[in-house]
Amino acid sequence: MQTTTLSFFNMHEHGQLLVNLLRARRESFIVKNSWDLPQAEGLEYDQYDTPASRWIAVHEGDEVLAGVRLTATTAKCGMYSYMIRDAQKGLLDTIPSDLLSFEAPVDPDVWESSRVFVTNAVPAKDRTRVQALMMQGLIDAAIELGAKRVIGLVPAVWSRWIGRLGLKAEPAGPVLDLDGWKTQVALMHLDSYRQPETTSGKAKPKIVGGAKRTAVVNTPSVTPELENRKPSEHEVRFAS
Repeated sequence: MQTTTLSFFNMHEHGQLLVNLLRARRESFIVKNSWDLPQAEGLEYDQYDTPASRWIAVHEGDEVLAGVRLTATTAKCGMYSYMIRDAQKGLLDTIPSDLLSFEAPVDPDVWESSRVFVTNAVPAKDRTRVQALMMQGLIDAAIELGAKRVIGLVPAVWSRWIGRLGLKAEPAGPVLDLDGWKTQVALMHLDSYRQPETTSGKAKPKIVGGAKRTAVVNTPSVTPELENRKPSEHEVRFAS
């Protein structure tokens, strides 16, 4: 099992991995959650899947097990920027405009995480480990991209256990009920991040920012408390 960060610059080096990630997103959001999202040719996509984004995939070979997207808060595509800001501006009908307790930032130091999912193919006993790998990949990719903070609409419970990965996080808006899912905008601070040791004891390679650099991340160490904890329903199934 490994974690790879994909971009428009390096996706050609990873075969069908990005395609498989978009296919897995469709299974998670449209097929499983019955969300009304754009799709074509068996893939889910939206206006934020642009060169301004990166995609973190946890996978075994070509099979994608989990994923998350990072988007620069300075991104602009027509009338859109990034999901949280566009929701606050009233451009997205499916997300309330009062989701954030402050004005959505436009800052090169801040990146947004979105489209978080873990597939049904991951057995219950492995889901906590896969979630930890995904979040570790997100942290490493964001730091390599120069981010100091990450803002994301996530399950309300995530801010409680993200600290176990050495990251400080705080609520950045009210708890919302979106189609039966308790969600909340969380603000993660990367400038105080304490990198955990890897299971191999070796330093991890850098995450991609441009061409000819791949992002294969070693499995982060997981505390017994996190490894043995039974995931909550929202942590197991949530996707945004």
